Amino acid sequence: MRQNFGAKPWLYPMPVLMIGTYNADGTANIMNAAWGGISEENEITICVDASHKTAENLQQRGAFTVSIGTVDMLVSCDYVGITSGNQTPDKTERAGFHAVKAEAVDAPCFAELPMALECRVVSYDTDTCRLVGEIVNVSADESVLTEGKIDPKKLRPITYDPVHHDYLALGETVGKAFCDGKKLK
Repeated sequence: MRQNFGAKPWLYPMPVLMIGTYNADGTANIMNAAWGGISEENEITICVDASHKTAENLQQRGAFTVSIGTVDMLVSCDYVGITSGNQTPDKTERAGFHAVKAEAVDAPCFAELPMALECRVVSYDTDTCRLVGEIVNVSADESVLTEGKIDPKKLRPITYDPVHHDYLALGETVGKAFCDGKKLK
């Protein structure tokens, strides 16, 4: 028998999306956003409340990066999610992140987060808090590559558990997409 919980923002896995932008003064800003995902082949949609420093930066610069939170940087990733860039302008440095300019957009990547989507703002609605970005490049540090492809076991991404408010590590391979279902044909 199923148990009903009502309307809740629960989905598994929920990625830990680290959004990088530049402030008006050119310093790097990073925030943790749990609600988002790929919405088209080259598009990402993320919920970013208009009160965040990131929302202001998006509107000024028109670009952002999205890195994936990792096991190695879990504490820092959580810190930038519970600390506001409006009240703590140096939160990026306090968290131990080092910004490197993205190659394809006017936004920072972070040396400690080895994978990033480089995005242009397609739209941002302050009423719904919905950010839509066009993915123009994906970059990854060689340390997380195997045979030229991103290796989840090396990346060690984390996901957010919205029910228990935990971070979970991803990595175990349990099947082959677009292949295992053929057994039923």
